[in-house]
Amino acid sequence: MTPVLEAADLGKQFRRRWALRDCHLAVPSGRVVGLVGPNGAGKSTLLSIAAGHVRPTAGRIQVLGAEPAAGRQRVGYVAQDAPVYPGLTVAEHLGLGRRLNRQWDAGRARSRLDTLGIDPRQRAGQLSGGQRAQLALTLAVSKGPELLLLDEPVASLDPLARREFLTALTGADADTVVLSSHVVADLAAVCDYLIVLSAARVVAAGPIGDLLSTHRADDLESLVLALIAAGREGLAGRENPVGRENPAGREGPVGREGPVGREDSVGRDELEAAE
Repeated sequence: MTPVLEAADLGKQFRRRWALRDCHLAVPSGRVVGLVGPNGAGKSTLLSIAAGHVRPTAGRIQVLGAEPAAGRQRVGYVAQDAPVYPGLTVAEHLGLGRRLNRQWDAGRARSRLDTLGIDPRQRAGQLSGGQRAQLALTLAVSKGPELLLLDEPVASLDPLARREFLTALTGADADTVVLSSHVVADLAAVCDYLIVLSAARVVAAGPIGDLLSTHRADDLESLVLALIAAGREGLAGRENPVGRENPAGREGPVGREGPVGREDSVGRDELEAAE
């Protein structure tokens, strides 16, 4: 079976700094994938490349068996901070989604908003943070994606709104979901596959149960923290051999996405110890 997301030697450099480097992945379909790592580890960069918003500097990536830009109609993407257009009403967002996406499911969009109690007449700028996140998710799932990419969509939400958003993922109907988060408890609640990034590199990827067993970890948080620490130690060994100065800046800046593109949808265990 062809992986839903496959990368080899993938890297992205911003000026002199690498935001993502030597990335190797083969993510199977039918999974809810947790993407975790500290700030600057490369999570947003990886998702932006997979969504076709950013071109890699090195290596290659295929999404649903094709170049990312070729599969945008089959991918739903919610960028960091769930960007929407503040001046447009909810109904206008749905109309935009209908015009830009060939397989738009208007019934699904209306049903989700009715269930969430979001008034289509309201402007997006008047919605709460949780409602804006739900609007962005509605736009992403109503295009009928095979792959749903979510870049820390619950980072700014309160615990109740975060739980409601994650619960809604169970009805997303995408074949595969990739969700990035700093909060390990969020990932443990909904994910069955894990990708750990540290210092701009993938340090582990696989089914959560297999990773826990292989690394003899008692729980997901201890597993993630140990893998991040090991990744940083490995980077120090690569970049600081005896007699060589440490290059400036190990971790590159992470790109920030705006609202919906031409074909895209609008697009507590914090890891403070790993920051």
